[in-house]
Parts: sequence; structure tokens; C-alpha cells
Amino acid sequence: MNTSTQARYSKGAMLFHWVIAIAVIANWRIAEAAEHAEMPAKAEIFGYHKALGITILVLTIGRLLWRWAHPVPPLPSTLAKWEAALARTVHVIFYVLLIGLPIGGWLANSLTGRSVDMFGLFTIPPLPVGMNEALGKSIFDLHGLGGEIFIYLIALHILGALKHTFIDKNGGIFRMLPFGKV
Repeated sequence: MNTSTQARYSKGAMLFHWVIAIAVIANWRIAEAAEHAEMPAKAEIFGYHKALGITILVLTIGRLLWRWAHPVPPLPSTLAKWEAALARTVHVIFYVLLIGLPIGGWLANSLTGRSVDMFGLFTIPPLPVGMNEALGKSIFDLHGLGGEIFIYLIALHILGALKHTFIDKNGGIFRMLPFGKV
């Protein structure tokens, strides 16, 4: 039987989770702000979106490395099979999007001849893929669609955590917090 400590994620996993979660939501809001801005402010705001996207990619790689070195707690045994399958599927899709969206954004920028300025600290050059404006635009469109899907999955994830915590009373959200009863 799991004790409260064994049922929780490690402190490192918690830190990665919450920093990435905040960064993803902030980056979504930055992209929304950029979409409604006029040039040249639009380009400047998208610059922050790109830099934060690459930061999220680096954090996600760190999180995956951490996860491989620190086992995750098992899902609560009280979950229905469909809930466990949905949780695992959503988590896999999260990782695909956390890696795929920044790489897709970098690729689309590269295809349109743009580098990524990392908050004025350094510049990430375009990938060596040549210019292809049409393909770059298509990838930008897919990037936007992936971002929308991500936001809906985040909402589903939050609703699931709240359901497990307050309806099922299995302390679901406290698995990823250093306090509360699991």
C-alpha cells in the first residue's frame, strides 16, 4: 500500500511540472497577445513567444531526464480503467506537444528565414532547411492548431485533478504538490 510520501511525485518532478505549466500558460497568453497586436509590436511579442517556447523545450527535456531517473508514483488503484488509460494518453500527448510545438515553431521560423532571439541573451540560428515560405506557413498553422489542442487538454487535465481530489477524494492534485493528503 502506498503511503502519502510514496504516492507523491518527487520534488524535482513537482518543480518541473509547475514551472513548465506556468510557462505554457504564459506562452499561450503571449501568443494570443501577439495575434491581436499590430506590427512592429506583433513581431516583438512573438519574439518572446518563440524564446519561451525554446525554454519550454529545454525544460521538458530536463523533465524527461528527471523522470527516467526518478520513478513516478503509480496511478491510484481506485481509478477506473478508462480513467487510467485517459490519464496515460493525455500525458503522452502532453510530452509530444511539449517537444513538438517548440521544434515545429523553430522549423517554421527556419523555413521563413528567421532565427530565434533568446531574450536578447543569444540567438538560435535557423535550422539548415532552406527557404520555403509556403511550408513554413503550413507548419505555423499546424503549430497554432497544436497549441489549441494543448489548451483543451490542459483544461481536461485540470478538471481530472479536481475531480479526483474533490469528488473521488483520493487527493489527486496533492500527488503533484508538496502538501496536502494524498
